[in-house]
Amino acid sequence: MEKRKCIECGYEFFGRADKKFCSDQCRNAYNNRLKRDVNNYVRNINNILRKNRRILESFNPNGKAKVHKSKLLLNGFNFDYFTNVYKTKSGKIYYFCYEQGYLPIDGDYFALVVKSEYVDKK
Repeated sequence: MEKRKCIECGYEFFGRADKKFCSDQCRNAYNNRLKRDVNNYVRNINNILRKNRRILESFNPNGKAKVHKSKLLLNGFNFDYFTNVYKTKSGKIYYFCYEQGYLPIDGDYFALVVKSEYVDKK
């Protein structure tokens, strides 16, 4: 066996010809660093979605409510992010952040709903 250098920390070690890391910690650190940018992007979007869901839930404790757009915005709601859209037969479009949904209605008001059967069973 020949001496090899860890591509993460530079430590010399003995091992198979195809071994690149001296330990699992170095292998994990290397791969986490490679994927950091993608993970940060996904993490930031998930944080926005969770915040939107918490805001909707706070204004809708009983499953149905009506709220003005300004109240949502004041609490930091971001209308650009939602998990899915549901279009009714009559053409109304509900936007959902997980199971918490909202429907634009008169003026700047929104009807808030909770989708009880959130996961589609196909």
